[in-house]
Amino acid sequence: MNRQALVVFSGGQDSTTCLAWALQQFEEVQAVTFNYNQRHAAEIEVAQSIAADFGVKQHILDLGLLNQLAPNALTREDIAITAGEGEELPSTFVDGRNLLFLSFAAILAKQLGYANIITGVCQTDFSGYPDCRDVFVKSLNVTLNLAMDYEFVIHTPLMWLDKKETWKLADELGQFDYVRERTLTCYNGIPGSGCGTCPACLLRQRGLEQYEAERRKAEL
Repeated sequence: MNRQALVVFSGGQDSTTCLAWALQQFEEVQAVTFNYNQRHAAEIEVAQSIAADFGVKQHILDLGLLNQLAPNALTREDIAITAGEGEELPSTFVDGRNLLFLSFAAILAKQLGYANIITGVCQTDFSGYPDCRDVFVKSLNVTLNLAMDYEFVIHTPLMWLDKKETWKLADELGQFDYVRERTLTCYNGIPGSGCGTCPACLLRQRGLEQYEAERRKAEL
């Protein structure tokens, strides 16, 4: 079995937890980070810092064309961050982002001789993003294998975890404090606890409070 893995890595709570998970599961791990002209350059800087802390080689790939094709609140200052209502997707959804990220990650993985790709997408707390669904990942996995005649396996360790359970996993991996203090999940580009008001911060904080309450109860 191929014991090497490439982690799709943004420096956020989910991908950092996945990086820690990968380092326990695989013998050799590298990370790939995508620069698609994000609204906050801090995302790339945080990802670089975390990769260095974990001693993981990081590749940064330019996907600036995504910004041009799919304007959204994560790349444009003039688009407000909204959660979306009813059938409407959040303004932070980037059309094709995970499709492209995983496709380019697969190309890189093949060049490295790696078969395992890890991504932090999650259907339980997926904010309505269609490209975070399990059916999408499984479908793309088959497509990538056929497209490159290579047996990739896309791992999604967070797919069926809510944010409380993701915090629990980080704790079990010995990275609870690191993830809480050093990662960047906030849509407004503030590391750690973030701005406290954007949808990403609210989801993260709610899960953290639920997990800490559960942990306190278990310690009684």
